[in-house]
Amino acid sequence: MKVVFMGTPDFAAVTLETLIKSNHEVVAVYTQPDKPFGRKKIIKASAVKVKAVEEKIPVYQPNSLKNSEEIENIRNINPDVIVVVAYGQILPKQILEIPKYGCINVHASLLPKYRGASPIQTSILSGDDVTGVTTMYMSEGLDTGDIIDSVETNIGENETASELFERLAPMGATLLEKTLYNIECGLVTRIPQDESKASYAPILTKEMAKINFNMSARCVHKFICGLSDWPCAYCSLEGKKLKVYRSVLNDEYSGNPGEILDNKRFIVGCESGAVEFVEVQLEGKKKMLAKDFLNGIGLKKGKKLN
Repeated sequence: MKVVFMGTPDFAAVTLETLIKSNHEVVAVYTQPDKPFGRKKIIKASAVKVKAVEEKIPVYQPNSLKNSEEIENIRNINPDVIVVVAYGQILPKQILEIPKYGCINVHASLLPKYRGASPIQTSILSGDDVTGVTTMYMSEGLDTGDIIDSVETNIGENETASELFERLAPMGATLLEKTLYNIECGLVTRIPQDESKASYAPILTKEMAKINFNMSARCVHKFICGLSDWPCAYCSLEGKKLKVYRSVLNDEYSGNPGEILDNKRFIVGCESGAVEFVEVQLEGKKKMLAKDFLNGIGLKKGKKLN
């Protein structure tokens, strides 16, 4: 099939690479415009663009797909199918109606649960034990189209969002291969989503990443896991931001929320129970193991984090 691929981050690039290696022909790639990255605001191309350029596939980066020129461009390309993976734009009806086999979305949740921008992070933040990937026919709504297929996987107790991204990306790529094969063979059954079970995953911001130790230890732990590596959970230590990338639950300790409970291990009290920080980064410093951080800074039991 002639495929137009639309996607932006690393998660999408894995699927694009799989498509390129398949017997389908990727005739064009759409991705978000290049954006400034990091403190120095260096302009950086998306992972999908980098891969497409490597493979000499035409790349398009419109700010919007709603203008007539972009719609006409896709109509002229005349794809058999449009595949969308974490693209970052909603496709207008005129584009949805162009491909012979429709527009197929690969979404990193078990729809209708966690429609929207941050399904992987939200599954961890919510303390779920299971998540997965869904392929679906796209409609005009946000992740509201009919389900084609899905695959499930367990979430590890200490698994971070970044680790789950890395596991789900190839699962999504494999599921898409199966989905496209079944579409070509006429083996697909459309399953309407149950709106009564729908929920939404919000756009994440740095402002929502501050740790609240007045929660249970498991909630704090899942908060840290769900926001690693970005926007990254943080707290305040002596007026400086302390990012926390990894943690584990610790059932041996209890204490006041935010209080450091050990002189040699970075164990912090919560509303109930305690968490142990495993990997941290103090403002202006490099990321390091918590035990090395404690050795260098000499924190004492009883110190309070805010």
